[in-house]
Amino acid sequence: MSNQSFMSKVAVPYAEALVESASSASALDKINQDLCLIAKILNESQELKTFFYNPLFTTEAKKNVVNQLFTNQVDSLVIRFLFVLIDRRRITLLDLIINKYLELVYQLQSIVQAEVVTPVMLTDIQQDALMSKIKNMTNTKTVKLAIKIDPMLIAGFIIKVGSKTIDTSLYGRLKNMTTYLNAAS
Repeated sequence: MSNQSFMSKVAVPYAEALVESASSASALDKINQDLCLIAKILNESQELKTFFYNPLFTTEAKKNVVNQLFTNQVDSLVIRFLFVLIDRRRITLLDLIINKYLELVYQLQSIVQAEVVTPVMLTDIQQDALMSKIKNMTNTKTVKLAIKIDPMLIAGFIIKVGSKTIDTSLYGRLKNMTTYLNAAS
C-alpha cells in the first residue's frame, strides 16, 4: 500500500466524524466555509504549514497558534476538531481530511465538484453552460467549479469530475497525436 493511499485511509474516519458533528449541529455550510478558509490560508502560507507539520513544536504551541489565527474567524467546532488533530498528531493530514470532508458533504448534498483547467478565464455565460452540461452528465442538482488557468493548454479545456477526465485542449490533442505517431513507428 502506498504512503498516499495509507494516509488517505487514515483521513477518512476524521472526515466522516467531522461531517457527522457538523450535520448534527446543523452547520454543514458554515463548516464548509471555515474549512475552505483554512485550506486557503495553509496553501498561501508555507511557513504555517511547516509549523504545523514540524514534530519539534509542542502541541501547546500549535494550539496557541490555532487560537490566535482562527478563534473569531471559524466555528468553535472546527477549532475543537483542529485541537483533536493536533493532540493525535494528525494535523499533517489536514489537507486530505478537508478534501475528504468536502467530498462526503458534496455526496450528501448531491453536489458535484468539477475542476476545469483552461488557458484563459471563462466568462459567466461559458461557466453556466459548462455547469449545465456537467449537471446533465452527472445527474446532480448542483455543480461547483474550481477553475485553474494554465496557458500551456493553448486552446480548449480539461474537465475533471471524480475519476473522469475530459480533455478537449489543443495541448492534449497534440500529446495524443505524438503518442500515436511514436507507437506507429
